[in-house]
Amino acid sequence: MTDKTVIHVVDDDAAMRDSLAFLLDVNGFQSKTHDSANAFLAAVARDVPRCVVCDIRMPGMNGIELVRELKRKGTACPVILITGHGDVALAVEAMKAGAVDFIEKPFDDAVLIGAIRAALDAHSSGQGDSVARKEAEARLADLSPRERDVLQGLVAGKINKVIAHELNISPRTVEVYRANLMAKTAARSMSELMRIALAAGL
Repeated sequence: MTDKTVIHVVDDDAAMRDSLAFLLDVNGFQSKTHDSANAFLAAVARDVPRCVVCDIRMPGMNGIELVRELKRKGTACPVILITGHGDVALAVEAMKAGAVDFIEKPFDDAVLIGAIRAALDAHSSGQGDSVARKEAEARLADLSPRERDVLQGLVAGKINKVIAHELNISPRTVEVYRANLMAKTAARSMSELMRIALAAGL
């Protein structure tokens, strides 16, 4: 990876675009900002972007739809989705669509920059999926069979009561397992836990 790699920022919020552009510039990247997914697609019509940071909730085409459109066009570039309304279902949908990461606002600047560098490194090596899978599997290695059962329920979008019923345990026990999952995988949020699980193929 070389300095001044162009990172495309797609967000309908002008203040957020400016903030992200500044953050990227001071960290050695060149930023190009777009106020909508369609504006971004038009700007890169004859180019393959290196990396995209995109808000999920925008008027018109949203971030997840943009990921799907890039995949449909055969444009192979890592897309990091950011959102101020993170939830498990949204994280699962984003990762299944093909986003390389899902970050909830407010986020630490280092988290986003780290995600961008990791995405660029994995993409340039041509081993993005396999590297991500190995890293995710390593983070799940210490889980017990029952913790994996609970995690699979969460990935499927099931609530604690349903998971508890299916596993014949109490909802309180499911909560304990959820806490264990966060601790053992060092996930910062439930959406990050979903990203790890999906990357590992659960």
